[in-house]
Amino acid sequence: MNAIAGTAHYPPEADSAPAGAPPSDPAAAASAAAGLPSSIPEYLQRLRQALHGADPALIQDALYDAEEYLRAEMAENPQRSEAQIIASVAGSYGAPDEVAEIYRDTEAKVQTALRPPRPAPRRSWLGRFFGVALEPRTYGALFYMLLSLATGTFYFTWVVTGASVSASLLILIVGLPLLILFLGSVRVLALVEGRLVETMLGERMPRRPLYSDRERPWLERIKEMFTDPRTWGTLLYLLLMLPLGTAYFSVAVTALALSLSLIFAPIAQWTGLFHGNICLDYACTNAGSWGVLPEAVLWPLCLLTGVLLLFATLHLARGIGYLHAQLAKALLVRWG
Repeated sequence: MNAIAGTAHYPPEADSAPAGAPPSDPAAAASAAAGLPSSIPEYLQRLRQALHGADPALIQDALYDAEEYLRAEMAENPQRSEAQIIASVAGSYGAPDEVAEIYRDTEAKVQTALRPPRPAPRRSWLGRFFGVALEPRTYGALFYMLLSLATGTFYFTWVVTGASVSASLLILIVGLPLLILFLGSVRVLALVEGRLVETMLGERMPRRPLYSDRERPWLERIKEMFTDPRTWGTLLYLLLMLPLGTAYFSVAVTALALSLSLIFAPIAQWTGLFHGNICLDYACTNAGSWGVLPEAVLWPLCLLTGVLLLFATLHLARGIGYLHAQLAKALLVRWG
């Protein structure tokens, strides 16, 4: 991540050094006097507190960027302590409060730039009902419903195959590496799905993965992967995508086919492209609960029903898209 501009003020002298730092460390003493954290975990905790109330996806991205930057500085300067690193980069990267404020401002600007223009407010219920056709998110949600059958099938197949193969080979030496590799691939799929959800459904999702410090012992990293609730939430989400994707695809295709057929059947008959009959019953007596309807009334009624059903389908797609985005946010994003 590029360095974030910030400011830090260091007094010329400090009476005490931060916990865990040598008393003769002037940078650490200045860090303590300036109110800066003395360790990377403390820095991340203060950054999390400063971002309290922000979008969970934004918090995950900010924590990843901060930890990656600080760990990279530690790797380049192994002779320096964490307190020294934080004190030295505070002027270029920023203190936790400064970084949190910058992330909030940047997120607001980015969301404003990416948000599609809002249509003019409609006061009548007719305007709100038909105005759904002018909202870009409507078509994104509809396309997501059509795409979800393919993505859901792939996710389900990947999870079932990967889990069964790796679990069955745990008795062998290759079982554990395969299981770790499988869980790592699941995190990649979570990022891919997050990009689809944010692009098509408009819900802010993480753009960074969960950070994993490569310098930590591999046993601790494996333990963290297994104890992280987002790992199991992601697995559950990927498994749910098959039944949900099947349902979304079936609803979208059925509703679109029915509404479009009701719209274009009268038009095709009027233009001579369709030579059949539009009937209310199998015997084509056109006898319904309102009595016998002539074709002059039945054709416009069929067209009107198709139009209303089409717009109802668009509203249904918007609703399903919103609910699914909340499900994805709950299962794929680390909260808090």
